[in-house]
Amino acid sequence: MEIIRTPVEMTAWANRTLAGGQTIGLVPTMGFFHEGHLRLMRKAREKAKRTVVSLFVNPIQFGANEDLGRYPRDFVRDCQLAEGEGVDVLFAPEVQAMYPAEASTRVVVSRLTDGLCGASRPGHFAGVTTVVAKLFHIIKPHCAVFGRKDFQQLAVIERMVADLNWDIEIIGHPIVREADGLAMSSRNVYLSASERQAALCLFRAIGHARRRVRTGPVEAKVLLQEVEELLQQEAVAIEYVSLVDQTTLQPQAVFRKGAVLAMAIRVGATRLIDNDNLFEEN
Repeated sequence: MEIIRTPVEMTAWANRTLAGGQTIGLVPTMGFFHEGHLRLMRKAREKAKRTVVSLFVNPIQFGANEDLGRYPRDFVRDCQLAEGEGVDVLFAPEVQAMYPAEASTRVVVSRLTDGLCGASRPGHFAGVTTVVAKLFHIIKPHCAVFGRKDFQQLAVIERMVADLNWDIEIIGHPIVREADGLAMSSRNVYLSASERQAALCLFRAIGHARRRVRTGPVEAKVLLQEVEELLQQEAVAIEYVSLVDQTTLQPQAVFRKGAVLAMAIRVGATRLIDNDNLFEEN
């Protein structure tokens, strides 16, 4: 596996690869890999001849009071895991290489970023779309793989790609969960043993919602209230519990195909998100 540190070198590699008639699959990450990341890498290898994983803790998607400084990092371990998955290139640029002092451009997707996580994290998605746009230009992938745990992020990136007419296939990979149901996340390392147990309320809420929609008609407002009450049984702070359309992210008054239950909570100092399309098979 080759480790590339600068955008210029990365683009040169991409140009050589494309000139050789090979396709490129990209997995954008912030590192501290877990099994969820590794499955994204496997999917990219299935879809393209050469695989690039970007490892970049993107400062412009973190708010002033968020966890940029303590975000978990382990570069050596990440390199070993990526190499074990057959990744061709790990692109790990420095911040100044991605954002020179004179940089003054942001890529912004409107409307889809107003609610859910966007409501409490102003500027977050502009940071995400800007860095992803830069990665697309630098690496020139034919496809890019993102996890569906970051459900709103995936919808926003799909919208950006469609709006800007990029010829890139965006692949949403199903949520990868621990054996007890907790969605895998690099931030899970922050949780104490008791917080880890409390966080399982998200998966229990999904299970409850799935059972309710399968046993008969139920009003969305009733089920959302039931989900909130279930979450409140644990020592967590609810940020939102919403039913939204999977494409427009607009709130839905009724449960129907394409409706997604989306949740965000804080367990201690750790913010966790989860979601489920209640009408799809697990």
